[in-house]
Amino acid sequence: MKLAPSLLAADLADIAGALETCRRGGADLLHFDVMDGHFVPNLSFGIPVLRACARRQMLPIDVHLMVEQPGQLLEAYLDAGPAWLSVHYEATVHLDRVLALIRARGVGAGVALNPTTPVEVLEDSLPLLDFVLLMSVNPGFGGQAFLPYTLDKARRLREMIRRRGLAVQIEMDGGIGLDNIAAAAAAGVDVCVAGSSVFSTADPAEAIRRLREEALRVHTI
Repeated sequence: MKLAPSLLAADLADIAGALETCRRGGADLLHFDVMDGHFVPNLSFGIPVLRACARRQMLPIDVHLMVEQPGQLLEAYLDAGPAWLSVHYEATVHLDRVLALIRARGVGAGVALNPTTPVEVLEDSLPLLDFVLLMSVNPGFGGQAFLPYTLDKARRLREMIRRRGLAVQIEMDGGIGLDNIAAAAAAGVDVCVAGSSVFSTADPAEAIRRLREEALRVHTI
């Protein structure tokens, strides 16, 4: 299991400190949410913040574009230095073209799905993907409660990937904490995004370690 703490939940007055905390805690990725105020109600980070984080080169950055018409912003975000980048299926008209552009830049290409979007819509595009980001809350706000039915989506997607013999990773984002990360791992999730369950604790670095231990528990019982 890989862990990707979400910068959106950190103390935004101390982003450098949050990056260091994630490094000390043994995080695998830094999850970077981009919101445009249209596809989702809120606004969040832009290109200058992403570029500043990438310059520190502490962790690979996983950019999640929650924006309308992501193709219009794609080159600028790719230039800023992400390791992974996902666009929403619901917001991307020419998905094949966008994924090809991402992969041509050597960046991991992903598609994000809202909770009620079935995984079966990706049947034809799975070979073009490096990962799928399953939203386990409705996107746009931090601190929401986990939607349990998304675990069945993860199981169905894992079976689709297995049946096709692909190496696509499954990422899950929203409401993940100590009470459900083991269930996500058991459902076939490879990467968990964690926001409040990391940065709302007294010791975020220790919270990252505890989440990983809990996720690994499914392999020892």
